[in-house]
Amino acid sequence: MAKKFYSGIRVIYADTDAMGIAYHGNYAKWFEIGRTEFLRQIGYPYATLEKEGIWLPVVELVIKYKQPALYDDILSIACWADDLRGASVIMRYEVKRKVSGELLVDGYTKHAITDPDLKPMLLKRTKPEFYNDVAATIEDE
Repeated sequence: MAKKFYSGIRVIYADTDAMGIAYHGNYAKWFEIGRTEFLRQIGYPYATLEKEGIWLPVVELVIKYKQPALYDDILSIACWADDLRGASVIMRYEVKRKVSGELLVDGYTKHAITDPDLKPMLLKRTKPEFYNDVAATIEDE
């Protein structure tokens, strides 16, 4: 099983609708928070990758809603790399209510690995240390 990386947020009023339920589109933003923290925790903040000419554009987003997040909930966002290929990576996510551990949402994003011109980049050849550090978080089952 892959190593999960965690971050957290509190649902603010601006994230909710009139019923106090988090707007569904916020989950994509919360996935990004998880992914950003994953990269930072393995030593590759987005800013560093971009300076080195490595982009990770989202090419697919899947969100499966289980239960709604509510105003003032404290959420735990788990993120992990699930599938690393030559020029793509799949990141998986779980968003849970921190206090109860109740799963609210799970899903994934698929990212192309490209240069700034959006041309596919073989990460293992171009930036092997980054490739190896991401691969090390994925354990064979």
